[in-house]
Amino acid sequence: MVPKPEEINLLTGESDAQQLEAEKKPTSALDEPVSHWRPRLALNVMADNFVFDGSSLPADVHRYMKMIQLGKTVHYLPILFIDQLSNRVKDLMVINRSTTELPLTVSYDKVSLGRLRFWIHMQDAVYSLQQFGFSEKDADEVKGIFVDTNLYFLALTFFVAAFHLLFDFLAFKNDISFWKKKKSMIGMSTKLWKVKKALKMTILWRGLMPEFQFGTYSESERKTEEYDTQAMKYLSYLLYPLCVGGAVYSLLNIKYKSWYSWLINSFVNGVYAFGFLFMLPQLFVNYKLKSVAHLPWKAFTYKAFNTFIDDVFAFIITMPTSHRLACFRDDVVFLVYLYQRWLYPVDKRRVNEFGESYEEKATRAPHTD
Repeated sequence: MVPKPEEINLLTGESDAQQLEAEKKPTSALDEPVSHWRPRLALNVMADNFVFDGSSLPADVHRYMKMIQLGKTVHYLPILFIDQLSNRVKDLMVINRSTTELPLTVSYDKVSLGRLRFWIHMQDAVYSLQQFGFSEKDADEVKGIFVDTNLYFLALTFFVAAFHLLFDFLAFKNDISFWKKKKSMIGMSTKLWKVKKALKMTILWRGLMPEFQFGTYSESERKTEEYDTQAMKYLSYLLYPLCVGGAVYSLLNIKYKSWYSWLINSFVNGVYAFGFLFMLPQLFVNYKLKSVAHLPWKAFTYKAFNTFIDDVFAFIITMPTSHRLACFRDDVVFLVYLYQRWLYPVDKRRVNEFGESYEEKATRAPHTD
């Protein structure tokens, strides 16, 4: 296969050894496939003393069986399975002219019949992906889900994913995600723009026809908007230097394939940082107002479940470290929100993050004679 380009320090450039190696190769040979070495060989032998029915042998195991006749009984030799799934592309080693010896690790283990059939099906499935046009890299990513993850944890992940789909279906069925009102289909207020911070526009859906309503901000909404703007200003003072400093640090200490790779990585880290930035103002508003907006328990449960569902997949899917850390930023914000929910009272007059207010006017105290 074509070897992937080596990562270098963009400021210092290649080392002398890399330059000498590149000068020996013609220009046309840099993109040609070269031989690679697999440093690991995994052998598995089925240890179960299982008696098969000769008239209905399973097709997946049958092609690995070697039969011998002993008298009137047909026996099969111990089934040997060479594990191809454990061979990852990232583990391959380039064989060049200067290579004199290469490492080889041979591992031997026993396997049950059920696990053997599972690995055979997984290996055939990965092979089928390549037949359907998947690149070797894409097939290798799918392979890594089954190889680098414990099977019990993988089964738990599939169960959680199925439960998540069921939960989304029930949420859609009960209009949790649309926050339906009595007199409108969606009823989610959306502030599109503000004129001199005094005029607001709200969209209410009645059937398929939108209805626009104009009004002015209440004192509570004005304070919320003021604190939100104040929080964004303070956080930007912190995050802008961090993003620039992180980009400079990675340029000095981390190796990249090209300047384009460094630029994309810096932009991606900036997106993760600003995504975290936009989550924090709500916590600041709660702190300044010493209250939290009301959230129905169904919506709260849905929000909590979606917050922690990404953490499960962050452990089994191959992804950059920065993206994996970004999966946990929701957890931090949500845990702080839980603390605020315990510390501050719930104000139903406040508009929550979905544009809903559950008490338009403050409840008056009873009149006493």
